[in-house]
Amino acid sequence: MISASVRFLETLFATLGDIFPIVVTILVFQYLVIKRPINQPKQLLLGTAFVVLGMVLFLLGLEQALFPLGQSMAKQLTSAEFLGLEESSVYIASEHWAAYAWIYLFSAAIGFSTTIAEPSLLAVAIKANGVSGGAVSIGGLRISVAIGVALGLALGSYRIVVGDPLHYYIIAGYILVVIQTLFAPKAIIPLAYDSGGVTTSTVTVPLVTALGLGLAESVPGRSPLLDGFGLIAFASLFPIISVLAYAQVTSFLASSSLSGDDDEI
Repeated sequence: MISASVRFLETLFATLGDIFPIVVTILVFQYLVIKRPINQPKQLLLGTAFVVLGMVLFLLGLEQALFPLGQSMAKQLTSAEFLGLEESSVYIASEHWAAYAWIYLFSAAIGFSTTIAEPSLLAVAIKANGVSGGAVSIGGLRISVAIGVALGLALGSYRIVVGDPLHYYIIAGYILVVIQTLFAPKAIIPLAYDSGGVTTSTVTVPLVTALGLGLAESVPGRSPLLDGFGLIAFASLFPIISVLAYAQVTSFLASSSLSGDDDEI
């Protein structure tokens, strides 16, 4: 059993190795291309140290908490005893997909809560609100993205249970995105397309991956390699759909309100 201090040092050196190429690239461009000194080098050095320490603690937290949590919850919610079915080696999961309602609800709740807590999404929402002059609501964007992730993970969990091919869902989803793009306000389209990548970041990805692997390991007849991965694709796709839908609904309500005011006048 590796001690906590040894594991911390291993993670620290691995993180330093990951950060080193980024620092070198910045310094090369700063001194050889831009040819200007770095402003406030002490603050930059301190900030880099905080980033390294934060990454180390975050990676240790993933390994010690989030990954085991996601897998254990998936196994408990899919146990034959909890589902009220026979032993897992006897029943066929796809024929009892309705019995897994709690796993769909848990996946949706995890997707919504992790997305709301996603720091990268908050940063993008604040920036979008600023550059749009308040037209893009911070809370509205975050909630619409979180709803998209929740629906995506619930549908992705259903896919794992029934064993359907992943590409059918993804193709259908992107067909819907293309149709929505034709009718959505042009100003929201780039932001909607970025929302999928933004939300699948530091908080969401590890827990969702652990959930998918734990679910595939626990459902009879499913392969962790073939069925366990793919939930991230749903978490990336459905926020695009939900943000485009949010923009379309908002635009429709705004136009209806304006037309109502014109009628009154």
